[in-house]
Amino acid sequence: MRKPVVMGNWKLNGTKATVTDLIKAFSQSANNAANVDVAICAPAIFIGMVETLAAGSQLKYGSEDVDVHTSGAFTGENSPVMIKEFGATYAIVGHSERRGYHNETNEVVAAKFKAAQDNGLVPVLCIGESEAEYDAGKTVEVCNAEIKAVIDLCGIDAFKNAVIAYEPIWAIGTGKTATPDVAQNVHKQIRDYLKTFSAEVADGVRILYGGSCNAKTAPELFSQPDIDGGLIGGASLKVADFNAIIDAAKANA
Repeated sequence: MRKPVVMGNWKLNGTKATVTDLIKAFSQSANNAANVDVAICAPAIFIGMVETLAAGSQLKYGSEDVDVHTSGAFTGENSPVMIKEFGATYAIVGHSERRGYHNETNEVVAAKFKAAQDNGLVPVLCIGESEAEYDAGKTVEVCNAEIKAVIDLCGIDAFKNAVIAYEPIWAIGTGKTATPDVAQNVHKQIRDYLKTFSAEVADGVRILYGGSCNAKTAPELFSQPDIDGGLIGGASLKVADFNAIIDAAKANA
């Protein structure tokens, strides 16, 4: 049985005051969700605060990105070694905003995946298609290519200690959400593709849905057999909304 994950991605949001309030609240939420992994991926500048505020709780946390380098003359980057030193569990790699705004290719994302994993972090690999690709029927082709780049570099067993987040780009921040049937179909196809390399890995890897998932849509999405939780954007900045999504995961665990 795969343990669900509800993971917040705060993106470029937060202040000292809001981080304090949110982490205190979500630490308690995590303590009350023994059958769900609750996590927050925060802007790197706040990870030290998160470590302090979440101490002693079951709340896990991580970074929204990670560099391929561990140290050196790479101004402005965030080393996986440094992120791990602050007690982080996860590192998101390949988010559509990184792929789009920073021109990160599948190969760059795979290298970040490897750097995170090699240095003790659990990579959260984001995959998904644009609206044009969706309309052209290329969803599976795009997702498979983004997964294959990681397999080519790291091998299929790397997914034994990783999470996949399917995030249709056309549904991120737009208010649009893939219907539960559409999302389930894609999640199943992702798992079926992994099975062509290893049935064991495919059955064990947790695949999250990450396209405008909110308190209203989470219950039906999480009831699908191949959806193992959510990568949550805006709703993770609101205590009541994020707690409702955690409750939906608990109900389907």
